Amino acid sequence: MADPNAKPRARVLVVDDHLSMAETIADGLVESGYEAVALSSSREAAERLVMEPFDAFVTDLRMPEVDGLELLKISRAAAPARPVIVMTAYSAVESAIESIRQGAFHYLTKPFKLDELELFLNRALEDSRLRHEAASLRNALRAQLGLANVVGNSEGMRKVRELVERVAHATSPLLISGETGTGKGLIARALHAQGPRASGPFVSVNCAALPENLLESELFGHVRGAFTGASSNRPGLFSDADLGTLFLDEIGEISPTLQAKLLHVLESGTVRPVGSNKEHSVDVRIVTATHRDLHECVARGVFREDLLYRLDVVSIEIPPLRHRRDDIPALLSHFLEQARRKHPGSPVVGFSKAAIEQLLEHRWPGNVRELEHLVERMVVLGRAAEIGADELPKTTNRRSSASLAFQGDIVTMRDMQSRYATWVLETLGGRRMLAAEKLAVDIKTLARLLRPEPEQDANDI
Repeated sequence: MADPNAKPRARVLVVDDHLSMAETIADGLVESGYEAVALSSSREAAERLVMEPFDAFVTDLRMPEVDGLELLKISRAAAPARPVIVMTAYSAVESAIESIRQGAFHYLTKPFKLDELELFLNRALEDSRLRHEAASLRNALRAQLGLANVVGNSEGMRKVRELVERVAHATSPLLISGETGTGKGLIARALHAQGPRASGPFVSVNCAALPENLLESELFGHVRGAFTGASSNRPGLFSDADLGTLFLDEIGEISPTLQAKLLHVLESGTVRPVGSNKEHSVDVRIVTATHRDLHECVARGVFREDLLYRLDVVSIEIPPLRHRRDDIPALLSHFLEQARRKHPGSPVVGFSKAAIEQLLEHRWPGNVRELEHLVERMVVLGRAAEIGADELPKTTNRRSSASLAFQGDIVTMRDMQSRYATWVLETLGGRRMLAAEKLAVDIKTLARLLRPEPEQDANDI
């Protein structure tokens, strides 16, 4: 009775214009646990390589009709991952070396021992298996973290996805801008997953969450004794991200000292740990994100202009949720599915029409993150299959503040202009050029109008 846990035998095609040689090799492979097929016709071999699923291919180099190099091309065209081992006489070693250049795994000079062939055949199949697993892992990573998770078909998000696809394979730094909660981290992970560094590490740090001295040590590493508590060497996040991607979230919060050190890494490709006098090279793609206007920060003297030019080689701006309301139903469905997986006992399966309409009117100051948390809260607290409008948080139970521009307390002319400009921008789906045209102002004036009025100092008269 066959063992159900036994691994399937690898299927190998052996081709030599001397049938006795091919059969001898095939018989030896069968005795070693392979399933082997022997052929003397290279033309028949060419047909079967295309039609049948062989795991490996062993071929003589010099044969009539179709030679070994041509069979190698046919095999690689039909199954690029299938390993090929070439057999050759001593006088044809140069051709055998050419076969390696064209993708053969190894070549053996006749006469050789069957054990030698089995050794390289096992290595070739193991190499093929590892490559297949690596490809599967990359595909799984792309499915889990790639663009498939970027939900929304609004014009703004279509542009974001298109830009991610265009720049994912680049090596230059990239800056992601957008309000808090818009999904900057999600876009950074999608960039990593879509690019050639997907199999490397993705390392993320929130620059606003750590004090300056600790952030410096986290980024660049430190040597033992560099400061109190440094009891051992620490490689740092740049080293951890070698051959991968380092995501620096809230880059606008780092101090001028760290800005200078980061600029040095970008220019030299080397990192010096805290307390060390030696530098080492790193191969890291740097992706940064901020909710601030870094150009304005440069104008105020709190961010280095030369660093901004280094970071802002390519930039992606993520629109706030209030500028892409068409995406809200799809996001609701996406987050509802996620929340139900986390809380399978919940009876909630959807939102009522009135609830959806109310959510569409909300301004979403917390953007997509606020929507995600709201959906999970409703799934946890909901008692019926459908969430009604009366069950939503009170913060959503009002019209857009832009539509209340002329209601309530008396406001300053500056604030009223800001509210009106915001309403126009929302009405036009976040299209700034069109909004500026409708308001008969330039883009810079529109940007100034959209900024909230600075708070007046209590001591001002």
